Amino acid sequence: MLWQRVLTALGLLGLLLASLWHSSEWPFGLLTLLLVCIAAWEWARLSGLSRGPAIGLAIGLAGILLALWGLVGVGQTSRWFWLLSALACAALLPWLLQRGVAGWCQLATGPRAGLGLLLLGQAWWALLHAKAIGLGMLLSILLLVWAADIAAYFGGKRFGRRKLAPTISPGKTWEGVWSAALAVLLLSALWITAWPPHWGPTLYTELWQLGPWLALAGLLLLLALSVMGDLLESLVKRSAGKKDSSRILPGHGGLLDRFDALLPVLPLSLWIVTA
Repeated sequence: MLWQRVLTALGLLGLLLASLWHSSEWPFGLLTLLLVCIAAWEWARLSGLSRGPAIGLAIGLAGILLALWGLVGVGQTSRWFWLLSALACAALLPWLLQRGVAGWCQLATGPRAGLGLLLLGQAWWALLHAKAIGLGMLLSILLLVWAADIAAYFGGKRFGRRKLAPTISPGKTWEGVWSAALAVLLLSALWITAWPPHWGPTLYTELWQLGPWLALAGLLLLLALSVMGDLLESLVKRSAGKKDSSRILPGHGGLLDRFDALLPVLPLSLWIVTA
């Protein structure tokens, strides 16, 4: 199982890096749009829609995002848009998690599917905006979530004792969260020390300019949102009686399983770095 996860992750990483190094923004934009729309289809299915309507919603999302991309352009996105998106995530996710699986199931299918489309749509827009700022900015945001996810997995597996949210995701532990926090802090310290300033801004260098205490608070808030994004997808899957969002990625499940933690992290990151 572990070797499947590693090979799949390396394959996805290879595709991502190939699109990133291209001089045009289109390869990265179209690749990530495809991935986001597959994740949207997965979310719609988990929300109770049948195959046909779920595919229709994913295609509709792709059409809307492509139209916005062509008409508006990611570089024109206001900082206030990212602030409102971040505040909405920070308020909505704890409320949904507090209601639990029973509360999620009480919502109608439309609002459940619509929430996923909104989260995935703004996440894709944020990915393009981060890349427009610079490759270092995009990678620094992605690596925060990836480092936290990997550390939480191995830390929880090795040291996990106290359950984080047993009714939503029994496998997640507080020890996994502390492992993720340590990994994020170490990553940020290494990045700030080693990243050459002339290579452009990154999430960690921008946070550090706010001062050490605000930088620490920002990193911990981003980590908290990452954990809540992961738990939200676990809640959605548990309500549908599924272990994975799909089986499209060997060893990993679905694409939504790889996007979940990024959904609330991206808007706050973009608000921080577009000051």
